[in-house]
Amino acid sequence: MTSPKLNIVSKFSSFTKGAAYVVGVTTKGDKPVLADSPIELSGIAQLDLASLGVKSAAEFTARVSAPNGAIYLLVGLGNKPLSAVTLRALGGVAARSLADVKEIVFGLPTEDKTQTEALLEGALLGRYQFGAYRGLNKLSVNQNAKLTVVSAFKPTTAALARIEIIAASVFATQDLVNTPANDIYPQSLASAIQKAAKGAGVTVEIWDEKRLAADGFGGILGVGQGSSRPPRLVRVEYKPKNSKAHIALVGKGITFDTGGLSIKPAASMVGMKYDMTGAATVGQAVIAIAKLQLPVRVTAWMCIAENMVSGTSTRPTDVIKIRNGKTVEVVNTDAEGRLVLADGLSIASESKPDLIVDVATLTGAASIALGNRYTGLMGHGTGVEKLQAAAESAGELVWHMPLPSDLRVSLNSDIADIANAKFGANGGMLLGGLFLQEFIGKKAKGDELIDWAHLDIAPSANNDLAPWGYTGKGATGVMLRTLVALAESYS
Repeated sequence: MTSPKLNIVSKFSSFTKGAAYVVGVTTKGDKPVLADSPIELSGIAQLDLASLGVKSAAEFTARVSAPNGAIYLLVGLGNKPLSAVTLRALGGVAARSLADVKEIVFGLPTEDKTQTEALLEGALLGRYQFGAYRGLNKLSVNQNAKLTVVSAFKPTTAALARIEIIAASVFATQDLVNTPANDIYPQSLASAIQKAAKGAGVTVEIWDEKRLAADGFGGILGVGQGSSRPPRLVRVEYKPKNSKAHIALVGKGITFDTGGLSIKPAASMVGMKYDMTGAATVGQAVIAIAKLQLPVRVTAWMCIAENMVSGTSTRPTDVIKIRNGKTVEVVNTDAEGRLVLADGLSIASESKPDLIVDVATLTGAASIALGNRYTGLMGHGTGVEKLQAAAESAGELVWHMPLPSDLRVSLNSDIADIANAKFGANGGMLLGGLFLQEFIGKKAKGDELIDWAHLDIAPSANNDLAPWGYTGKGATGVMLRTLVALAESYS
């Protein structure tokens, strides 16, 4: 999508025909009233908002005529104090509501540059559309050409450029994830990232099935061997000369998940094109970090396979060997994401990074526990703390879950080093994290494991409910902004 021009003015001047002016609605007593705004409100100040059905509830919107052929968009501010998080959401609500308008002017109060940036970022993110597969029923293209904020707090040119880079990378992630599996498969996903990385200052290396076998990636090969479209491993690396730390990102890239021979019910396969979200996210995150020229080395490992049913599929109780030499009894072929991640975590550990973060639509149990907006966060060392801080900075929702050592016995195998699952065991999200922890290597010195964080985005990667904030239907691009914020924290 073409990015609109971002503009900040210190004061309101006049109404422009066809433009939309966003003002807030709050509550006085028990009645909705217009919130203070730098935009001229005298023309609607005497309106009885309640009689018009206008509400102050968060994200409520209503259009009202403004002078000179312009319009007001009245937006409910809710009952919480305005913050960067709420302003980012309100920016998205306005952009989603005003897709047919060329210029949006925000007259919502901002208290500092961070809040102004958040408002613009939300407006950019809320503009996302995916119409590539529309045939006769074409999607109405977003018309926004200019986004203006009336505020005394003006972000720097670099800050505005950052917003545009991040939004573009989120959109690129959403495009990949929304694309159906007949067009996104291991090789095409690898090629798409390779193409996106051109000119960004990163290097891309791709393992095909022969090299995967030669280099001992039994997890990726085992999951992908049932498909006619063989698996891939992709390394995307940004390595600036002035790097102050090294972060390794590992992403689950199951381009479609039938469950393998432990086949899913038909209804459960709908949406399984989203199972490669983790890989798309980490790949695009490195590209964004490189474009921002942050002084931190970041290496992404995209672990890509298609989990299909055929005569060559991995069977339940087969044993495979992971890159680090550990053997796994595959009890459930539908617990496949952790198998490809085991290889990715193993090779990521070999370079002894300061922190490893994996991103995966790993468990349905995460959605049962956390709903559809929170990402499950597990880990050890400084990983959890760092990711919590980064997510808070980005305005994304994570919830710290434990890794109880008493549950580890559920993954014992009679014939291999570990089993990938146990049917009927409680704590499915936690078992997934405990399995992955087995493939984190040790630090360069001593016996401590490398700091690690696991992000289970199964609840939050796809929104199949009503749009909210800057989040529309379909792929959300969740955690990309958190990963960028994480890299920034090392700067």
